[in-house]
Amino acid sequence: MTQDTMIAVIGGSGIYEIDGLQGAEWVTVDTPWGAPSDQILTGQLDGVKMAFLPRHGRGHVHSPTEVPYRANIDALKRLGATDVFSVSACGSFRDQMAPGDFVIVDQFIDRTFAREKSFFGTGCVAHVSVAHPTCARLSDAAEQAARAAGITVHRGGTYLCMEGPQFSSIAESKMYRESWGCDVIGMTNMPEAKLAREAELCYASIAMVTDYDSWHPEHGAVDISDILATLQGNSSNGRDLVRRLPGVLGPTRDLCPYGCDRALEFAVMTAADKRDPALLAKLDAVAGRVVAGPVVG
Repeated sequence: MTQDTMIAVIGGSGIYEIDGLQGAEWVTVDTPWGAPSDQILTGQLDGVKMAFLPRHGRGHVHSPTEVPYRANIDALKRLGATDVFSVSACGSFRDQMAPGDFVIVDQFIDRTFAREKSFFGTGCVAHVSVAHPTCARLSDAAEQAARAAGITVHRGGTYLCMEGPQFSSIAESKMYRESWGCDVIGMTNMPEAKLAREAELCYASIAMVTDYDSWHPEHGAVDISDILATLQGNSSNGRDLVRRLPGVLGPTRDLCPYGCDRALEFAVMTAADKRDPALLAKLDAVAGRVVAGPVVG
């Protein structure tokens, strides 16, 4: 089945716009999960429909904990997004992943504890797999765009998502690096990636390295002034990468070969006659394809 591509970019720290967007318009999207972080910038780039959502809101008004993750993913799905790229700042646990480099993340460890992490719950229970939490097809596209832009990019890495908003202690940083085998650290990709999977959206994570967290003996504590300086260069590179994505993906797409767009196929566990109508109404955009369909049980 072929459908139109709509690329959605969730921009984190330093990424607040898409260069060259044609017919650009900020639109308001209402969701049953509350208001998204901000209005969504829509338009076209090289003939491909685009949507841009500033994760923290214009002016960086939402902390990582307070980002309305469910509303953001619902709003993008409601707009017709098919492919979601997260672009965010991160710290590095690896010497070779230096400030200014980009990492195409393929795994996560979720250490957040104060966020709503699912669209489902009492009245409609569902379990999706996040064994492979990012879409390899979109990760391929991100890597190709990054290399074409001349960015030093690393394919694959484990992202430790912490609650924040404080940065890590040295003990935490060393544990994440040495014992847990993490490669980068940030505060926003969870539960975002999990929710994208529940919404049957292909999702890729592009992590822009700003610092070495606090483990590195030659760099010490995270310095916000150094982060902001690196962010300026990363932001320019990030916008260049995003500008190249439509040319890589094209205006139409087939079903995801990795099944991201069919993640709910057998995920809903609650019997049809036991499902809560109020919750089903809230699931109209993210799960409307399946909530009236087959039930596992």
